Order: sequence, then C-alpha cells, then structure tokens
Amino acid sequence: MHATYPLLKKTDFPPIRRKTLDTLQVNLGYKCNQTCQHCHVNAGPTRKEMMDRETVDLVLQVLRDRKLSTLDVTGGAPEMNDHFRHLVREARALGVRVIDRCNLTILFEPGYEDMAEFLARHEVEITASLPCYSQKNVDQQRGDGVFDKSIAGLRLLNSLGYGRDGGPALSLVYNPQGPSLPPNQQKLEADYKRELMQHFGIDFTRLYVLANMPIQRFGSMLISKGQFVDYMNLLKHNYSSANLDGVMCRTLVSVDWQGHLYDCDFNQMLAMPARLNRTGRPHLRDLLEREVEGEPIAIADHCYGCTAGQGSSCGGALAA
Repeated sequence: MHATYPLLKKTDFPPIRRKTLDTLQVNLGYKCNQTCQHCHVNAGPTRKEMMDRETVDLVLQVLRDRKLSTLDVTGGAPEMNDHFRHLVREARALGVRVIDRCNLTILFEPGYEDMAEFLARHEVEITASLPCYSQKNVDQQRGDGVFDKSIAGLRLLNSLGYGRDGGPALSLVYNPQGPSLPPNQQKLEADYKRELMQHFGIDFTRLYVLANMPIQRFGSMLISKGQFVDYMNLLKHNYSSANLDGVMCRTLVSVDWQGHLYDCDFNQMLAMPARLNRTGRPHLRDLLEREVEGEPIAIADHCYGCTAGQGSSCGGALAA
C-alpha cells in the first residue's frame, strides 16, 4: 500500500487550537468482518490490534474523572473487541452518551446475534455506514451481499425502536465512491428517507455525509490511479474557512487501541500524535493530569478534507 503521509506532511492549512474537551472517540481495534475500499483505518478480518481490558478501564476512568459527555466507539468493527460490552455497560452507568459506529453486517456474524438487543437495552446510539441506497453501489464499495445484510440490519434495529419516535438514534453515513466531494447532506438525506421507506420500509434518524480522506486504503488507491494530486486540488479549491470553528478535533480526542491520543481518527491512521504532551506520545493517563483547552492541533494537508465545501466530520456536514 502506498504511503500518503509524505505527500500530506507539508501543508499551508491554517493553525487551529482546541476548545473544551467533551468527547472521547475510542478505536477498540482494527479487526473487522469487512474490507471496504474507502476505509481510512485499513481494517479487515486479519488485523490483530485490539484494546485490552486495562486500557478500556482507563477509558472509563477518564470519562468519569473528566466528566465527559460522549463516548464515540469505533474500529474496525468495535463490537469484535472482547471488552466492548463491559465498556458500554460501565459508560452508560456513568450517564455517558455512547455512540457505536456499527457496520450493520456484524449483527449477523456468529457470536453477535444478540448484539442489536444489547445495544437497544443500553440505549446506545448507532451510526451505521450505508454508502448508497442502491445495492449495486454498496456491494461495489463494500463487498457482495453487504447491501442485503445492511438492509436486514436496519430492519432489525427498527424493530427494536431505533430510528423511530422516542427510540435511540439511528444515523446513516454516506461516502462518495470516488474522488469527489459528497453531495448536499440535506438533499441526500431526503432521497435516502424516501427510497429506504418506499422500497424497504426503513426509518432512520439522520444522514451524515463524509468526504473520503486521502489516506490509507483510499489514498493509496488514488496514488495508484494517478488521481491523488487532482483530489487534493479539489479539496483545497473548495476550502471554506467558515468550517474551521466546527471541526471535530476542537472538542474531541481520538484514542487508539493502545491508549495513545490523537486529534482525530484520521491523524491516528497517519501516526500524527496529539500535541498534548511536550515529550513523546500523549496517552490517556495525560488526560487525568492536565487540561487540553487552547492546545494546538496537529495538522497536515488531509485537513482540507474536513473543511472543503459543506465540511465533513464524524457528525456529518458542518455548514447549515
């Protein structure tokens, strides 16, 4: 796989600093039951990196001691971590809002058949990737049969109250298939709601549109096809300074499977540690000892992906 960081390191992206921390986004490991072309984590079934129980308990200590409001759990498929359920139960007992970034197909893997019921019982919000409402496009990006399993997963979650009035939030995520900016989030959400209800009887809470980051598997594909420079020029040409105030790295810290800290999940994949510790790589333990508000954020050229057009974050578009 082609390395992208050397192409991104030199940047003219404007310097930015942190606001008050309210969210831990924790990557429980890179193992996944799927291998998706757009995956910036390069996750897959053969990955071995998984967070251990000691680090999971340290996550819980940080949530408690810092009184953080949100735990955003990701992977890989985070549910494949042996300590996933312990983390969810204890975080919810603290009153923390928990978001599970679920790929939907995991709900039907052997050993995970009761996962949907577990998530519903603990009122865990679900953010699920569904890159299109078309079977052809989804299977092309994520593998044969993924669309049908995803639809089955959404129906199962609807049956448990997800995406319905009064039920836990069920958010869907759209990524473009190629080197283009995502379409208008509001308009595409209306299309998703119409098509999924009309053809499958599926409800969901909201749609997030995310730009593909020029890193890891997607970035390597761009290099192989000679499209990397053109895609970066597209992101830079569509840069909007109005999106700087809302980028997720201002209020979120990304935690890798070993407990090291990054300003976002993308920086984690580029091995760009957060600048919260003047010596070495910062760790969860540092969050127990110091405040991070006002600290500088590590930047590179991929940051244009979060600020191009309508903007892009783990919570979707930034522009109204």
